[in-house]
Amino acid sequence: MLVLLPPSEGKASSGRGAPLKPEALSLPGLTAAREAVLTELAELCAGDEDKAREVLGLSEGLRGEVAKNAELRTAGARPAGEIYTGVLYDSLGLASLDTAAKRRAARSLLVFSGLWGAVRVTDRIPSYRCSMGVKLPGLGALGAHWRTPMASVLPEVAGSGLVLDLRSAAYAAAWKPKGEVAGRTASVRVLHAPTRKVVSHFNKATKGRIVRSLLTSGAEPKGPAELVEALRDLGYVVEAQAPAKSGQSWSLDVLVDEVH
Repeated sequence: MLVLLPPSEGKASSGRGAPLKPEALSLPGLTAAREAVLTELAELCAGDEDKAREVLGLSEGLRGEVAKNAELRTAGARPAGEIYTGVLYDSLGLASLDTAAKRRAARSLLVFSGLWGAVRVTDRIPSYRCSMGVKLPGLGALGAHWRTPMASVLPEVAGSGLVLDLRSAAYAAAWKPKGEVAGRTASVRVLHAPTRKVVSHFNKATKGRIVRSLLTSGAEPKGPAELVEALRDLGYVVEAQAPAKSGQSWSLDVLVDEVH
């Protein structure tokens, strides 16, 4: 099982660890594309601060994020699972998983990123600020920048098993499963049951809980139909829509009344 996650807007500090080693990151087929974004982002943020804030869409209160990006190559690096914070990652609670669940997380979780393309939770990265919606002056829209290398690398990473897609729309734009991979991909929405609307907090928190439930239970569904059964066994209310034709993904709606 491969689980595709969005990153978080907020991130923990880099700390005092050893700096980034780009060549040590997972998915080496993305190295050249990562280097291009890393170089331009660091140079942008080391120059005109106001221009950098405009490009990155940062408010005055987030001015410090520009200086952080300027030091990406020398800042301390920590496992991505420690860098990403926020509602989804709080609910996922990677640090509190038992040893077996942590091994499953290291093997199955892939976090998409405007800067890195995608990383595993064990990859060591510095704290940064660069969403997939950013358009860098030299590279253009990052979603488009990542599509070609992702199309080459991700099908191999997906292997022959289930792909559970929990990404937001901006990050889903960087790679869309096609063909045979799409047929074993399940995209998930979380709906507030009384209103049947997507509510941000319900959506993020429940996605984190779903991943944690799968990791801690040891469930290993082989495909979308098995995933539906596994989630129902774990207590989730799931409505599933199988693809109408080949080359399309499954769509799952998880209905929740409240999030604890």
